Amino acid sequence: MNICVYCASSLNIDQKYLDLAGNVGAELAKRGHTLVSGGATVSCMGAVTSAARAAGGRTIGVIPQVLVDIEVADDDSDELIVTDGMRERKGIMDARSDAFLVLPGGIGTLEELFEIWTARVLGIHDRPLVVLDPWGLYEPLKKLMSHLYDEGFTRAAVFDAISWTTTVDEAFAHLEARVQPVRPSVTELGEAVG
Repeated sequence: MNICVYCASSLNIDQKYLDLAGNVGAELAKRGHTLVSGGATVSCMGAVTSAARAAGGRTIGVIPQVLVDIEVADDDSDELIVTDGMRERKGIMDARSDAFLVLPGGIGTLEELFEIWTARVLGIHDRPLVVLDPWGLYEPLKKLMSHLYDEGFTRAAVFDAISWTTTVDEAFAHLEARVQPVRPSVTELGEAVG
């Protein structure tokens, strides 16, 4: 399946986050999946894509022209899609993905998380959404979401729409267990046997 990984682009983070991204990329490739990423070579984005390719995986990068212009594009991607802007980038990443994995990150990662999370809660899609958070970076966010629920601003579906994990194996187990197999249509079955 195509797994979209949202993660950090900051150059000021601890090495453990880069190592985590690398482990995710390697595991994704080992399991035969394709990586969909933000198409950049910096920080965790670079670590996840280079590790996926080093392990024999396929990578699809989606990057806006403004970031290409400052020379962070992942030109080694198997497929690099350059968009006019950030909204188009997110739309293509969404459309090309069967599942979403969120690693530690900043406001860009949070924006991507909330957009996909909201769409899942609203029933716009039913693809799996998993957060991998070994060191509790997102614990304050989980507490905020509980507080919003207590105050009536969210509904229980918010919690059902997302899985919180702490290990790479656990994250992939959640992703793979929740992806619905693609079933061929009757027409496709007829063509296959006819």
